[in-house]
Amino acid sequence: MRDPRDIIRRPVITEATTDLMEDRKYVFEVDVRANKVEVKKAIEKIFGVKVDKVNTIRLLGKEKRYGRYTGRRPERKKAIVKLTEDSKPIEIFEA
Repeated sequence: MRDPRDIIRRPVITEATTDLMEDRKYVFEVDVRANKVEVKKAIEKIFGVKVDKVNTIRLLGKEKRYGRYTGRRPERKKAIVKLTEDSKPIEIFEA
């Protein structure tokens, strides 16, 4: 297995994701090549919590133009992680 800090890139903190925290769901940007099992093990190892389930979303990069040249923004992958009921909350999100 790869290093967990290479799989989990950063937390995604928006208004929508803060509403999900009430349901014990947390959103992270993860490596595009990571699968659900790797994300689950990485979250459990980094934060010391128990993960119930993981949903992943792959976001393709937008096509952008600069004059007559076109290019693409990089693609991303998000993971929505739901914790078990007996698990402690992730403290990085607590103010």
